[in-house]
Amino acid sequence: MTGDAPGPGADGADGVPGDGPAAPPGPGEPHRPGRRPPRPGRTALILGAALLLIAVAAVATVLDDTGPGRGADGTAAPSASPSPSPSGAPTVAGPRPPEIAPELRLGSEDAPVSMVVFGDYRCPYCAAFTREQQPRLVEEYVEEGRLLIVWRDYPYKGGVSERAAVAARAAGRQDAFWEYHDALYADPDAWTGSEDGDDGPFTAIAERLGLDTGRFRSDLADPELRGAVDADLGFALSLGVPGTPAFLIDGEAFFGAQPVEEFEERIEAAERAG
Repeated sequence: MTGDAPGPGADGADGVPGDGPAAPPGPGEPHRPGRRPPRPGRTALILGAALLLIAVAAVATVLDDTGPGRGADGTAAPSASPSPSPSGAPTVAGPRPPEIAPELRLGSEDAPVSMVVFGDYRCPYCAAFTREQQPRLVEEYVEEGRLLIVWRDYPYKGGVSERAAVAARAAGRQDAFWEYHDALYADPDAWTGSEDGDDGPFTAIAERLGLDTGRFRSDLADPELRGAVDADLGFALSLGVPGTPAFLIDGEAFFGAQPVEEFEERIEAAERAG
């Protein structure tokens, strides 16, 4: 996909945060361009989407055979027999998860708990998570070998969001994915206004991080990286992920801005469940 034409999650004119400064997201509110934050009356709809995501993602990991005990989306692989969904309805086979590059995994592959993060680099709620909650989770769980974080691109805003996702993966080829990922969220004004095809702002970030800019520009033009981003986007859309950020902690889905205590509670519950 090219350009900034509105896609599955394009910003509308109804007051939803866009590329500029945004008010701090409220707890549990995913960024859904073109829509206002969820009202209480829409809880059932969001819950239904969450249950669908849980069911399909769980079965999708069964279909993957990329590694022992862990699916390609970074979640622990369940048993070969699909379990009933929380509503009692049987799950159905979902789409096969695209392969995750090693550099998009943060933490030990042997960690007892995994957390998959679906995000868009222009999403202010994702930026809030990256700046506020993620450093705490890395310090408390990732560095202690208790949590593996897996990133999945969900650039539903199109255009420069997709280009940013490709740029982060290009940095990943120099073992700097997470540094670049964090830099994109730390200073969005440095790149969100760039025109389609203008890679100058992305190269400037790479230079600031000390990367080989010649290699970075070459990798940025590699269609393989664009294909990987598009595969993640298609996977998220096929799961019906309702917005960003979206999280899967050992297959349990939840969405939107959350206090760090919510993550801690869910991670530790997953640890206890084994």
